[in-house]
Amino acid sequence: MESVVSTQVRVIGALVLRETRTAFGNTQLGYLWAIVNPALGTLLLVLIFSTVGRSPAFGTSFALFFASGLLPFQTYSKLSGSLMTAVNSSKGLLSYPLVNQTDILISKYILILLTYLVILIVFFSTIIWTDDAPFPVHIEECALAFFMLTLLGLGAGVTNAVLFRLWPTWKQLEAIISRPLFFLSGIFYVPSDFPTNIVKLLAWNPILHGVEWFRVGYYGNYHSVVLDKSYLIIWITTLILVGFYGERLYRKKSN
Repeated sequence: MESVVSTQVRVIGALVLRETRTAFGNTQLGYLWAIVNPALGTLLLVLIFSTVGRSPAFGTSFALFFASGLLPFQTYSKLSGSLMTAVNSSKGLLSYPLVNQTDILISKYILILLTYLVILIVFFSTIIWTDDAPFPVHIEECALAFFMLTLLGLGAGVTNAVLFRLWPTWKQLEAIISRPLFFLSGIFYVPSDFPTNIVKLLAWNPILHGVEWFRVGYYGNYHSVVLDKSYLIIWITTLILVGFYGERLYRKKSN
């Protein structure tokens, strides 16, 4: 049993290294762009909202408030979208006896998790240094919220991967369905700004709970009117079970 586990760990490790070279190339500019890209997106939002004279919905730093919503959301979104096509884009690897579809999905998850962890650390460190923003009050809660959002992205991504292989049109349909999530996940606002009936509708979105959890941990004095950690965990558990069970059934059917 131990040798099987150690073998799979080595396989996944090798796949992570391969994915790293494939995604970023062999140059330092590839890794740099992985950090610069979301940073530019956050900077653009800061410029737009500061130009129209709006204050951040909470706190005093534009960059900090937007980044605390945008970067956790981007982590989920990247996982959900990239894992959907991970197996199809790496079909050649399945010819190796030790490699299966689950290994490909897990290695992709690990790479994106580590990439966005570095992005969060670098970006928030820069904001603290340049914008006189505060340090996170409960960094362990921020880390836990980030990790939970990666698990949500893993579950959604694996489920998407199964649906995509069964129904290729799902890729286009999923893009349409998920597009409104950018506006429904609390990136630009705090839910308490809306009437109770709107808040109840927003609360159905599990990503919003992850974003709110991150902000509660970062600010310390931020009070969320929607945060329900158990609700987020239920979504995570359901999507992971459905996704990996579906992937296993599809693998058996293919064989």
